[in-house]
Amino acid sequence: MRHQLSFACDGAALAGSLDEAPGTTGLLIVSGGNEIRSGAHRGMAMLAARIADAGHPVFRFDRRGIGDSEGVNGGFESSGPDIGAAVAAFRDAAPQLKRIVAFGNCDAASALLLHQPLAVEALIVANPWTYDSDGAEADDEPALPPAAAIRARYLARIKDPKTLFRLIRGEVDFRKFLRGLSALKTPAVPAAPDSLAARIDAAFAALATPATILLATGDRTAQAFAENCPAALDRLPVERLASPSHSFAGDDGEWLAERILAVLQ
Repeated sequence: MRHQLSFACDGAALAGSLDEAPGTTGLLIVSGGNEIRSGAHRGMAMLAARIADAGHPVFRFDRRGIGDSEGVNGGFESSGPDIGAAVAAFRDAAPQLKRIVAFGNCDAASALLLHQPLAVEALIVANPWTYDSDGAEADDEPALPPAAAIRARYLARIKDPKTLFRLIRGEVDFRKFLRGLSALKTPAVPAAPDSLAARIDAAFAALATPATILLATGDRTAQAFAENCPAALDRLPVERLASPSHSFAGDDGEWLAERILAVLQ
């Protein structure tokens, strides 16, 4: 059964939703961008129902200034108190809990990393946001693909026999294709020390909480993260889905639920 509730955060009343279940391990869902707690196309609400049906209570919330919550929206970099208050409210609402796993996608994943330590037992971070957005919202797709995406595209074209036939028939601009191939030899540029990417990388290095990384390999945000924070991919468990869907829409939602359940269990 789903219940709506409210809880306090620095003098503001925040809105939350609890999907009840008898399990002692629960899932805290942190919304990304400026999405309300139901998520894009109700994706997080449907995910919560799926996880609760499997026996795990699920808590979602709107951070300050979003959806049904009071206060000023300060973005994901100021959401540490909101997440902490939600963890406490979850434990109050489901007193049987012995373990909480926090899940976030995009800048919600970044928030979970930047605001450590949190009173949770594990993290699931999907497609972490590493762009310095300069006031743009983190739920806006970057205007240009990262260098990793360009390299992946041309590497796939090289491996495709159809590319050779198209070259022979003159259907491909040869000089443009050669310029694209040069991207394969271009080394990735290290992130500036004060950039969001560098801070995310440092957060991973200092992380004391067990964490799992989920990546939709066709998503630009995931590709940029893989390029900017390669050490994290060597350090932690990584699950990859061959999909461009940043929010794990449609059938990808079942894959996401299965990976979350594997951590919860």
